[in-house]
Amino acid sequence: MESLLRSFTAAQSTRQPYRHPTAAELETAGTGFAAFLDRAPHHLDDLGFSVHDDALAVQEPGTGRAWGLYAIDRSAPPSLVVEVPHPSSDLRTDLIGLALFRQVPGAVLAVAGAHRRREDPAHDTRTVFHVVTTLLARRGLPQVQLHGFKDRTLPEADVVLSAGAAEAGDAARRAADRLKAAGFRVRRAWAEPCRGLAGTTNVQSQAAGGTPFLHVELNRTVRETRRDDVVRALAEADLRKP
Repeated sequence: MESLLRSFTAAQSTRQPYRHPTAAELETAGTGFAAFLDRAPHHLDDLGFSVHDDALAVQEPGTGRAWGLYAIDRSAPPSLVVEVPHPSSDLRTDLIGLALFRQVPGAVLAVAGAHRRREDPAHDTRTVFHVVTTLLARRGLPQVQLHGFKDRTLPEADVVLSAGAAEAGDAARRAADRLKAAGFRVRRAWAEPCRGLAGTTNVQSQAAGGTPFLHVELNRTVRETRRDDVVRALAEADLRKP
């Protein structure tokens, strides 16, 4: 899985083919991924996805249908959505997402399929990524979304946590406490200024509809050197709980 994800992310560029899905394709994505989650006939191949072992759907390579990679841990009922909207520009967030996915039974991993300059699913509702994550939120699954920032953007912090456009709940506060206990300098966006890193315009947080949503910003040094510590702290916070 890691080698597949690395190849998947490495193929993304500012010049890669990409087109927005049509309204009909977005509707098909919604019904198709709902069926895929429920292990029912889904026809995701009509959208260019290859499905493997009833647990992984990967976009058609080398075409404009760069609409993502989606994995489901079938060892437990669906529990948490791990989201990576900018895998090729927020470097290493894909690997952090995969590691957290592996730590949480029943997790669902959603990784965007194009470079941020081609598709920005965290700020665009016309994406398969948004359709899939909104579907999961409507089923009551909490979400954690991983981002990155440059060290010099906020040099006094390693991690910025927020609930995006929503109110921060107990899950966000637990995550902040766990990350702080792990030695990270944590900025809580609901209580402290964070220089535009709060994700208040994030469309997944706006669509969460009351389900917990955690927006995690990690500086470059943390993403390069302390990925395991981040994953451990987030797993210990048990974001599946409200």
